[in-house]
Amino acid sequence: MPDTFKVKFETTKGDFVIEVTKAWAPLGAERFHQLVTSGFYDNSKFFRVVPGFVVQFGLAATPELNQGAPGEIPDDPVKQSNVKGTITFATRGPNSRTTQVFINLNDNRGLDRQGFSPFGTVTEGMGVVEQLYSGYGDSGPDQGRIKSMGNGYVESSFPKLDGIKQASVL
Repeated sequence: MPDTFKVKFETTKGDFVIEVTKAWAPLGAERFHQLVTSGFYDNSKFFRVVPGFVVQFGLAATPELNQGAPGEIPDDPVKQSNVKGTITFATRGPNSRTTQVFINLNDNRGLDRQGFSPFGTVTEGMGVVEQLYSGYGDSGPDQGRIKSMGNGYVESSFPKLDGIKQASVL
């Protein structure tokens, strides 16, 4: 894996590009590269969009992919701040990063103290990220049901959510 690389996200709202810098969060950058190159994010949904805070994704479109997802990785030290446009792994607590990530829609520096370590930043298409459907907010899909039922559940219960058509390393 290179020290820096770009990932293009083709979405239902348009395209955006993230530049990943391994030095910022080596374990997170490696996991993200692995997930993108394996197609894990393809056809998945932006299931949590909270205006002025974050856009979250990282649960696969099918239950089979979610069940076969890689396990937890240790935390990286925070070397960059959670400013607008940075991408960071979501956690359930210390050393619990798996496949879910979020893009900061605002300067969320308070997340730095909580151990959220950015590994990249949106370099093209931040306007696309900011236009992703946010009408469900924090009361969107149940993550457990996404894991067990995939897009079938999301599309029937939350049909307005935008999604990732394909993510690919440039």
